[in-house]
Amino acid sequence: MSYGRTFPLWRAAAGGDWRAYTRHPFVAGLADGSLPRDAFLHYLVQDYLFLVHFARAWALAVTKADTIEEMRTCAATTQALIDDEMRLHVETCAAAGIDAAVLQAAEERPANLAYTRYVLDAGHAGDFADLLAALAPCVLGYGEIGARLADEATADTYRDWIGTYGGADYQALCAEVGALIDGAVARRLGPAPEDSPRWPGLCRRFATATRLEIGFWDMGLAP
Repeated sequence: MSYGRTFPLWRAAAGGDWRAYTRHPFVAGLADGSLPRDAFLHYLVQDYLFLVHFARAWALAVTKADTIEEMRTCAATTQALIDDEMRLHVETCAAAGIDAAVLQAAEERPANLAYTRYVLDAGHAGDFADLLAALAPCVLGYGEIGARLADEATADTYRDWIGTYGGADYQALCAEVGALIDGAVARRLGPAPEDSPRWPGLCRRFATATRLEIGFWDMGLAP
């Protein structure tokens, strides 16, 4: 999936780390159903906590935006995180005997702390483009993974998870975020953003967040 013009360039700049993230053994286990259920539930608990901070980061993006259109997309993404993704986590965990109170009281693992605080710091220390570069690997990476697994998964064990990220609603969100990034980068770096002195810094932010995604999957395999 391309999701616009900027995302493929950032993805290429991340080099082998992008493949290590999107083709991680955790992802392979989702595809063929071999991922242990305990590992998946551990991941869901941590990802629930992650999404709390991720929603805050997208809400922060509303305050960093320059246009109403940017604000609208960021607000819609925040709502989708809270109303769709987090609901999936709550429902799946509840079916396994993990209620919402347990989710909310869970202790964040170091990999979770490192990733979420990095993204929030990118937003507080930088501008809208910095924040989007840190947010993009999660939003668009999950879209890429979901779309691929929707076609390639050989087991139904994690079909609900795959359906969430490979489904039409999430894919439409990814397209909107990709367009948001393209517009934001062009607005702030000009019509040839790769020639801007800011471009390498945005690529580094994206690559760092990609490595933190790898660490998050690693954590999921070590409950």
